[in-house]
Amino acid sequence: MNRRMFFKKSCGGMAVLACSGFHLPEENEKVRFGLITDLHFAHKEKWETRFYEQSKQKLEEAIHVFNNEKLDFLIELGDLKDQAILPDRVQTLSFLDEIETTLRTFNKPVYHVLGNHDMDSISKQDYLEHTRNDGKAQGKTFYSFIRQGVKFIVLDANFNEDGSDYDCGNFVWTKAMIPAGQKIWLKKELEESKYPVVVFVHQLLDAFSDISKDVCVSNADEIVDVLEQSRKVIAVFQGHHHYGHYSFKEGIHYFTMKGMIEGSLPDNNSFAVVEIDKNLNIYLDGFYNCEDKVMARNS
Repeated sequence: MNRRMFFKKSCGGMAVLACSGFHLPEENEKVRFGLITDLHFAHKEKWETRFYEQSKQKLEEAIHVFNNEKLDFLIELGDLKDQAILPDRVQTLSFLDEIETTLRTFNKPVYHVLGNHDMDSISKQDYLEHTRNDGKAQGKTFYSFIRQGVKFIVLDANFNEDGSDYDCGNFVWTKAMIPAGQKIWLKKELEESKYPVVVFVHQLLDAFSDISKDVCVSNADEIVDVLEQSRKVIAVFQGHHHYGHYSFKEGIHYFTMKGMIEGSLPDNNSFAVVEIDKNLNIYLDGFYNCEDKVMARNS
């Protein structure tokens, strides 16, 4: 596909990654994946800059690009669907089924990250029963998988402060946390990993930056400490904050992707192809509102 058809912005700069001495195995030159977030698909009228119904067409365009790339997988970072003005479980599940069907037209493995709006009107179990992750990740809200010498860890921060799951709208969107049990699991995943690690999560972990704490995981500092102590994490990819954000701390890149729902077609969309080369340099090839970015490792 001729990429000049897309409204792309210039390279977003370079940051230096000071991680311990990981490289991809010699036989693995790179790993490449498609990245999308915050589609909020629903059949309802637009609200401010959010065009809910158009997310399906935007996703179709993104998958057309992805299917013409040599990618290892596709991951969406949460808020795949939304709900109508009046909460309705059956109707909300129909929105989820419709956008999931479109997502499955990608010709390689697909993975999901749960976002807060994914539990509007429905439970986590409802969501899991109407979506599909590849392989052993099926039926799980937090999990890990390995592709081409990189370990990918998906986190679920959709828990209330008392540790209960987000469920059918029983939550305050500014209050998200990763509970103790999942934190223990994360530590073990990092300790046992012989590979460099990339983390996916919906709400933001870089609460140490200049971003509003309302869009961050409440116990983000605890989780970041776990990531930093491992010396294995090279990047965290996040959604939730539709305007995008970037920060860097202790050898870890924190990239927040712009939401696909924002803005009307034909001039607006947001998706990216991410490539990690054998030296763990990260190249993000962004389309439309998603800027290109190079996150390079100091060799």
